[in-house]
Amino acid sequence: MTEKEKSQLGLLYNANYDKELIEERLYAKGLCYDYNQLHPGKIDEREALIKKLLGKTTDRFLIEQPFVCDYGYNENFYSNHNIVMLDGGKITFGDNVFIAPNCGFYTAGHPYDVEQRNEGLEIVGPITVGNNVWIGGGVTVLAGVTIGDNTIIGAGSVVTKSIPSGVIAAGNPCRVIRKITEEDKTKYSRDVVKNIK
Repeated sequence: MTEKEKSQLGLLYNANYDKELIEERLYAKGLCYDYNQLHPGKIDEREALIKKLLGKTTDRFLIEQPFVCDYGYNENFYSNHNIVMLDGGKITFGDNVFIAPNCGFYTAGHPYDVEQRNEGLEIVGPITVGNNVWIGGGVTVLAGVTIGDNTIIGAGSVVTKSIPSGVIAAGNPCRVIRKITEEDKTKYSRDVVKNIK
C-alpha cells in the first residue's frame, strides 16, 4: 500500500519521505506560486491556473491571492486573501461559502507518540463545509470537522469539533452560541441605504 493510499484511508502515513507525495506537493506549490505571482487584473489567467490546481470548481468561484495548499485536491468556494489549506485529506466546500481573510483548513495531524512523530508520520481527516456557510477572519478548522449548512463561524475561532447546521458558533474551542432565527433575516435591512440618503 502506498503512503498516499494510507492517508486516504485515515492511517498513519509518511508525507516527508515518500517520493510520490513530495512530487505532488512540489507540483501544487509550484502552481500556487505561479498563481500568487499573477497580476490581480489577469482574471482569465488566474481562473485557468486555479482550475488546473483544484480538483473541481464551479463557474462562480474566486480565490483571492495569496493562496497556499499542499496538494490541490479541493473544491469550489469564495476565499478572501491569505487562505492556507493543508489538504493531505480531502477538503470539500458546498455552494455559496464565504471565507474571510487569514483562514486555515488543516486536515493533517501528527501522532502523540514522539518516536512516530519524529519519523515524520502524519494522519489526516477530511474537512467538510456545507452550503451557505460564512467563515469569519482568522478561523482555523482542524481535521475531521464538518460544518453544517447555513452556519456562521465567528472570527478568530478554532474549530476542533463538528458544528451543526443553522447556527452561529465562535470561540476557542469553537462552540455553538445560538441558532440562526427568523429575526436574523431583518437584522440588516435592505432599506438602510435608502434611509441614509
